[in-house]
Amino acid sequence: MTGRVAIVLLLWLLSASRALAQDVHSEGIQIGLSTDRISITADFAGADLTIFGAIDNTDPLLSRQGRYDVIVVLEGPARPVVVRRKDRVLGIWVNRFSMTFVNVPISYSVATTRQPQDIASPETYRQLSLGTANRHFEPEDALANPTTIDEFTTALRELKRTTGLYSENFGGVQFLSSNLFRATLPLAPNVPVGTHKARAFLFKNGLFIGESSAQLAIVKSGFEQWVFRAANQHGFVYGVFAVALAMLTGWLGRIVFRRD
Repeated sequence: MTGRVAIVLLLWLLSASRALAQDVHSEGIQIGLSTDRISITADFAGADLTIFGAIDNTDPLLSRQGRYDVIVVLEGPARPVVVRRKDRVLGIWVNRFSMTFVNVPISYSVATTRQPQDIASPETYRQLSLGTANRHFEPEDALANPTTIDEFTTALRELKRTTGLYSENFGGVQFLSSNLFRATLPLAPNVPVGTHKARAFLFKNGLFIGESSAQLAIVKSGFEQWVFRAANQHGFVYGVFAVALAMLTGWLGRIVFRRD
């Protein structure tokens, strides 16, 4: 009898644990973009991208208590980036040192439901590489001095923020209902062309639950598109044309502005 009771108790504990695990991980998140393609023209002065999303299988009580949080990220294409440091030599500022980072997102925008410290722990953000301060940048020379790496990493983040390519909007994600939300992320005038990835991270009671993603294509259009394609697909011809155009412009300027 004791053995049967132990088996029943064990089965009940396993069932309870499984139900608890399912309850913890039952929520899901889905997102969609207001547009999946943005064309850049000569007069492009920036834009706003709206991201809509929904949380599946929400707990009504937790929703009323505001226990769900969402962080939305729009990450641009990754490319190598060279950071240079200027030093004063004989009274002249010159580039003396540089460091190359690989796979750096050219642009990175973040929007949150609340202040980051009210959503999750700093360790969670570091593990997810979430946020401009926690985005990991990999140096090409992994054996470089750690102090030097930290110095150039900080300079890279500051440069990105200054140019408007890295931004954070705390409170930029708004719940429209208990499970529907909307976020608005800015696109800087110098936003890079290419495939951008939108990601939404779901948190419950400070714990990361899951994420969803969608893609956004940013392309040049009109004359800018022709120049962009020519420079990338026919580099030599484009270079010759650019030099010839510069010489022609200089010659015409000399004729127009010459003194008789």
